Amino acid sequence: MTARDNVVGGADLEAARFLLARMGITPAQLLAEPSTPPSTRSMPTFAEYIDRVSGVVTAGTRRVYDTYWKRVRHVWGDRRIDEPTPLEIKQLAEQTKRTAVARSNSRGGRTAAEHLISSLRCLYRYAAADGLIAEGDNPATRVAKPRRLASTRRAIPEARLAEIIAVAQTTGNDPDLDSLLLRLHMETACRRGGALALRPRDLDSAQCLVRLREKGETVRWQPVSPTLMRQLLRHGEERGTGDPRDQLLRYRNGRPITARRYDYL
Repeated sequence: MTARDNVVGGADLEAARFLLARMGITPAQLLAEPSTPPSTRSMPTFAEYIDRVSGVVTAGTRRVYDTYWKRVRHVWGDRRIDEPTPLEIKQLAEQTKRTAVARSNSRGGRTAAEHLISSLRCLYRYAAADGLIAEGDNPATRVAKPRRLASTRRAIPEARLAEIIAVAQTTGNDPDLDSLLLRLHMETACRRGGALALRPRDLDSAQCLVRLREKGETVRWQPVSPTLMRQLLRHGEERGTGDPRDQLLRYRNGRPITARRYDYL
């Protein structure tokens, strides 16, 4: 190829100018650096995204993870959610494990580390659903949870259970309520939330069944003894509002009990 072959003729230049004019493009625009198109969605910080996720999860999830989200907010609040690496998450989990409050049933902080990782996995699942990160870019899933130790829970010995019932029936400011609570949990093995959610309309006296609404929005009909059914019905008649949709378990003054009653008991 000769130098003459590389020379652009005047006719070619004129044709190029005509084409650019038709397209509305100036020579200055051709010489400018290409710009990166702006992102349609900015990456939120942990402080921002925790507030969003906390507002849509269930009350139970929020109760379990809130402590750990507060910790993440304190440590990484100003960081974008796509910044931490699996190694950083592992380091934060180990720090959480070491600083966990030691209680009589403590497992060396393992549960705290597990909940910290689970709380971050929850955040990143919502981030993936929102299109902020890809499904495979969840760094918390690449961090293994601590291995769970064997449970230390055991059944209460019969003699000790009899002592508990005797104390509940003879002491306190509302023995009738406390003994009814104990019997309800003994016969149904329901959770605390199931007892607090119990309503008069959940009692099937004809078949001696109690409808329990518990964790995870589970609903089950549980058989109970005729004695317990009579006690529940009498309790509702004496302390209830008359509305079958209202809470069943109440104090003498008609106020519904809360989880604080269990703390007292």
